Amino acid sequence: MHCLVMYFCAMQKSSLYKGCLEPIVLRLLKDNGRMYGYSITQKVKEITKGELQITEGALYPLLHKLEAEGIVETAVESVGNRMRKYYTLTKAGTKQTQAAMEELQAFMESLNLIINPKTTIA
Repeated sequence: MHCLVMYFCAMQKSSLYKGCLEPIVLRLLKDNGRMYGYSITQKVKEITKGELQITEGALYPLLHKLEAEGIVETAVESVGNRMRKYYTLTKAGTKQTQAAMEELQAFMESLNLIINPKTTIA
């Protein structure tokens, strides 16, 4: 998984979230099917009760990278007087999502070992 520097506005320790944007976006696309950028930012905000807020400056470069890598595909549709770009996982994207979730889970388990060390008797 590539580490992408991103900025989450709401929480003070944005440096803690480096590398987490890609798995978040992939999971949302897996769970929700096709989404457009603004809906991704709003869904993250909704799920986290406002604790995480993804900026457009972090999201769109990632979406463009994922598209270039063949992880997502896009479709542009007219909605009212606006053109809206929808993102959907490709077959490779589905595999990448699984790998990203496994990697993120392993990372969280490692962090948990540091945060909540088990007392061992020597």
